[in-house]
Amino acid sequence: MERIKRFQIRGVPGWVTRVKFENRIVDYWAPEKKTEHLLVAHDGQNVFDGHTSTHKNKTWEMAQSAIRVSEGLGISPPLIIAVFHSSSKKEPWGRALDLSPQDVFQSGIAIAPSTNVKIPLEKLHGNAYLDLIADQIIPAIALENKFQVNPDKTAMIGSSMGGLATLNGVARRPDLYRTALAFSPHWTIGGNPLVESLINALPKPGKHKVWMSRGTKGLDRAYKPFQDMADELMFRNGFRKNRDFESNVYERTGHNEKAWAKYLPTALKLWLYE
Repeated sequence: MERIKRFQIRGVPGWVTRVKFENRIVDYWAPEKKTEHLLVAHDGQNVFDGHTSTHKNKTWEMAQSAIRVSEGLGISPPLIIAVFHSSSKKEPWGRALDLSPQDVFQSGIAIAPSTNVKIPLEKLHGNAYLDLIADQIIPAIALENKFQVNPDKTAMIGSSMGGLATLNGVARRPDLYRTALAFSPHWTIGGNPLVESLINALPKPGKHKVWMSRGTKGLDRAYKPFQDMADELMFRNGFRKNRDFESNVYERTGHNEKAWAKYLPTALKLWLYE
């Protein structure tokens, strides 16, 4: 782990630290008081730093929300690890290569032509990306902060392709993550076969929680039939509404960080409330 810099953000005590693992950039924030909770976020560019965000100065404000929700629950806020995607001018499809559920698509499920995603399936490296997080990034940052990882209090969060990666991450490592917070999962890239494969790969209910959402504008408008199917499968598989599973529709909201930040507290409450 190579330290790059530290910086501060408005409304958040202490420092955000930027580090590098191999060629992967990661930002993380640790609360001043000892915490038991860990939140791992995809699309780290958009989590803390308005200078790196997709839409300038529009971030998830994740630390700010986590602090407010935690204070309301009387607990210390979580350690937050934000993993950057690898899209660049040289590799414009880097994000899709990182976040696509590799095993699902390489098992024969086709990428929907209507999405205009043109990536060779043999180049998908979603498994390596998730393994890097679980086996190197989390242990190194936990050691740096003298933090004891407790799977019962560890969650993964992401939106769009990051929503798919979140569900896939919990499915692949149910021993490490107990909660999936998946905003606007990008179901249209694989349609019903993707929904069925990814939902049925999730661990059985009992120890795990899942939170999902969609808006009604922009890309999110097309998610309705697929999210309806996902919800039905979740209930069929034994998850219980408002206990270990929530799926919310946010009217007149779209596919962007501003919308996701607005209802982030609802997702955090499902995870943090015990």
